[in-house]
Amino acid sequence: MPSEEYQNQKALFAWAALIPELKWMHSIPNGAVLAGDKQKRAIQMSTLKATGLKPGVWDVFLPLPKHGYHGLYIEMKAGKNKLSDNQEDFGQAAHENGYLTHVCYGWDEAKRVISDYIGLN
Repeated sequence: MPSEEYQNQKALFAWAALIPELKWMHSIPNGAVLAGDKQKRAIQMSTLKATGLKPGVWDVFLPLPKHGYHGLYIEMKAGKNKLSDNQEDFGQAAHENGYLTHVCYGWDEAKRVISDYIGLN
């Protein structure tokens, strides 16, 4: 059964598909589940890291400058999940480099953050 974070992110992107300003919003699949046995997963992970996978990069990115920010990063969380150390570091670096950052618990919170950011409210 898909995780709560997956379900929330899926709902968020279903909503986003209806909003023209969100055309280029995309997910960053750092948390993707790899297939196969242990050896195949290790090979896949090695390939992903060699091609730029970075632990800690947040889940959703909207490359749309607004309100003095270069874009918006969202990290989706479920339940009482907290940011990992890598996610904390990434969020701080993104913010220090001019990006708006939000940790959202549920797709409705992410929708509210995005709507505020692009001026839908």
